[in-house]
Amino acid sequence: MSYSRGPQKGGRNKYYQRRKICRFCVDSELEINYKNPKALKQFITERGKIIPRRITGTCAKHQRKLGLAIKQARQIALLPFVGKAMH
Repeated sequence: MSYSRGPQKGGRNKYYQRRKICRFCVDSELEINYKNPKALKQFITERGKIIPRRITGTCAKHQRKLGLAIKQARQIALLPFVGKAMH
């Protein structure tokens, strides 16, 4: 008895995903700094987690700097460690 998984998809994806570009590489005036929590808030979720680079589109170099800046801002209470409660 053979089990079928349904119709096989051949070829390419149905949707074209545009390549994300690092906004820090494009605009050299943008600076990653722990003293600027407004800019860093764009890279954390409402729960307080750091958004991964596959979603934000930042390059590896800037994602490392971003993570470090967020962690520094958390230590001196410019950013929260956790977000708001869900209930």
